[in-house]
Formats: sequence, C-alpha cells, structure tokens
Amino acid sequence: MKLLILALLICTGIVQASPVQDLQKVGDARLKVWFWEVYESSLYTASGQYNAKNYPIALQIDYLRDISAADLVEATAEQWQKQGLDDKRTSPWIERIKALWPDIRKGDQLIFRVDNNQKGRFYYNQEPLGEVEDTDFAPAFLGIWLAPNTEYPKLREKLIQRSDQ
Repeated sequence: MKLLILALLICTGIVQASPVQDLQKVGDARLKVWFWEVYESSLYTASGQYNAKNYPIALQIDYLRDISAADLVEATAEQWQKQGLDDKRTSPWIERIKALWPDIRKGDQLIFRVDNNQKGRFYYNQEPLGEVEDTDFAPAFLGIWLAPNTEYPKLREKLIQRSDQ
C-alpha cells in the first residue's frame, strides 16, 4: 500500500525525483574565498568515477550565502574568459543562463545535469529551470570546476577524487 501511495505521489508530481538519484557521488568540495564560504559542491556520475567524456554527469551546488543571478552570470562569464573561451562563443550561453537563473538565497541548490545526449538541464531546488541544447555548453560549463585549467584546482581534485582523466 505504501508503495502504491508513493507511486501515485510521484506520478502526480507531488513528490519529485531528485535529478541525481540514479547517479553515484564522485566527490564533494567546499568553495571558500578568503574568509567567505560560498558553496558546497558535489559531482555525480553513473559509475561514481569521473571521466570527462562520460555522461550522464551532474554537478550539484548547495549555496552557503545569498548571491544575485546577475553576480552568478558575471562570475560564469569571468571563468570562461580565464579559460580562454571566446566571447562570441559564450555570448549566447550567457543570454540563456540570464534567462534561466534566479537569485540565490542561502540554502538554495542548483544542479546541472548532462545526459547521454550531452544536453544540459538546470534544476533549482529540485525543480527544472530549463535546458541548454548546445552540446558545447555542457563541457564548457562543467569545465569551470572540472577542467585542468580551472581557477580552483584543489576544489577540482576533491570533486573528481584526484582522477587524472
């Protein structure tokens, strides 16, 4: 009977499945800038191992402070510039995330999940925000945390469990 009720709740949308429930945690890390704790991040894959070319993959970010959507978008653009991505390439992505991302409050969660089709979907507090269909977006966005040239290599090491892949 309990399973039937749970199935009905899920089917009616009252209880929603987590975007990472079918994945395994690879690692997690906390970003601290000077003396401010910004967020706790976790990386998930199907196998529980990180390989940059394997999907599905999800990055979950649990925020430890308030951050405006404009500041999030600006920080994302700055990270892409630091990684050498061309503004012409990233401009459409910036416009898309401006349209998707809300202001963040302490305790909020963003998840970016990339499925086998390499299209990414954002979730805000477990609710879908929308997709970015450009298959180049996902590796560029995840690269902010996972690329070898990330600004935060220690965070990367913790997320991927020091995998060199």
